[in-house]
Amino acid sequence: MSRDRNIADTEPADTAKVRWIVRIGAFVLRTLARTWRIRVIGDEGLNAERRARRPVIFVLWHGQMLPLLYQHRNQAVRVLISEHRDGELVARTAIALGFGTVRGSSTRGSGRALLGLVREVEGGRDIAVTPDGPRGPAKSFAPGALVVAQRTGALIVPVTAAAKSAWHLKSWDQFMIPKPFTRVVISYGPMSKVSATAARDAAQEAERFQTIMEDAERVATTAA
Repeated sequence: MSRDRNIADTEPADTAKVRWIVRIGAFVLRTLARTWRIRVIGDEGLNAERRARRPVIFVLWHGQMLPLLYQHRNQAVRVLISEHRDGELVARTAIALGFGTVRGSSTRGSGRALLGLVREVEGGRDIAVTPDGPRGPAKSFAPGALVVAQRTGALIVPVTAAAKSAWHLKSWDQFMIPKPFTRVVISYGPMSKVSATAARDAAQEAERFQTIMEDAERVATTAA
């Protein structure tokens, strides 16, 4: 009997189930996404930061995560994922698509998660945060990513997605799954630094970034 078979025999059933769900889910996502007609708008600033090897902080709405995970697959971006049980599937799927993960929440018990994000940026790695996650309210900009930006000096990159035709789950974020062969638009808003001089003041800029995200989403929706 092989060593791998011995490991599989002793693996908890729920862990094995999650592993197979992730494998199947990642395969289905790649297969589905290859049919999408993706158009990208406003990524010139991001490309310039990449050429300069400067890390950035992506902010995206939780419900638009699926096409954005595919768009940035295999780029070693570190994604903040909830430690809730439902975050485990998302974390493992992200890893299968070439992401790294930081576990925790930018709004609940945030200290350890924010410290982990700061360390990733200081290590030269891009990070991604859903400022309305992990539980909402949907499309409401919480300030966690802004605190990281203030501490590191990294630029915030707002990114949104829209699809001409999509399924929406009956969840708090109306999670979007673009349908096969539909047009998907990825829209990047203007990149910006957090101007606050202290971390405690960074939250005051949430309204500005809320507006930037809304404008970027409007561009994506119109183009789709």
